[in-house]
Amino acid sequence: MRQVVLDTETTGLEPERGHRVVEVGAVEVMDRKIGKHYHCYIRPDREVDDAAFEVHGLSDEFLSDKPAFGEIAGELLQFIEGAELVIHNAPFDVSFLDYELSLLPEGHPKRIEDICTVTDSMVMARHKHPGQKNGLDALCRRYGVDNSSRDLHGALLDAELLADVFLLMTGGQGSLLPSDEPAEAVADIVRLPVDRPKVPVLRASPEELRAHEAYLDMLDRKSERGAVWRRLATA
Repeated sequence: MRQVVLDTETTGLEPERGHRVVEVGAVEVMDRKIGKHYHCYIRPDREVDDAAFEVHGLSDEFLSDKPAFGEIAGELLQFIEGAELVIHNAPFDVSFLDYELSLLPEGHPKRIEDICTVTDSMVMARHKHPGQKNGLDALCRRYGVDNSSRDLHGALLDAELLADVFLLMTGGQGSLLPSDEPAEAVADIVRLPVDRPKVPVLRASPEELRAHEAYLDMLDRKSERGAVWRRLATA
């Protein structure tokens, strides 16, 4: 299966108010291996909002000599056509790309989903890690992906980071604990044979039980609330 991990940067947050795409970055994943990259800056023919500039650092002056979206649309669509697009918070990026396509002359696709499928990696992360932070930085920490160079958002850098995270997130369990601490992801799930010998159950001897109770008695004496094991046992 051919997958393309994609990210965009924009002049603002609302395509319905005329905001435009200023950068596209994409990473090809073939058979779970990272392949070709696609990247371009785009002249939006409108000013970049101050809040957006604080996020990605792409100024009006920097973008002024870059190609317009219509000039790069063909090569971009060729790169993503037929692929499964993997995008973090996909509705945001897809809405901008669809808006850009709507401005092109007849003969071009008008919707991204007309030429490829879209998978929202944020939805996947929320299902896999419910109740936790699932932004790209949080996922990088959780899966041990180095994002130290991410001072500002950049479409290609973010696509590269997301590609690494996506492969780890879909390759197996990354952590036994629900935390954002780095963890080594497991690439394959090893299933034990159904006819394996039963695990023996070793029960505590009378001497071990007496030693355990003596230890709890000591915790009762030293703790104002008593041994937590006994509190839980009677809860």
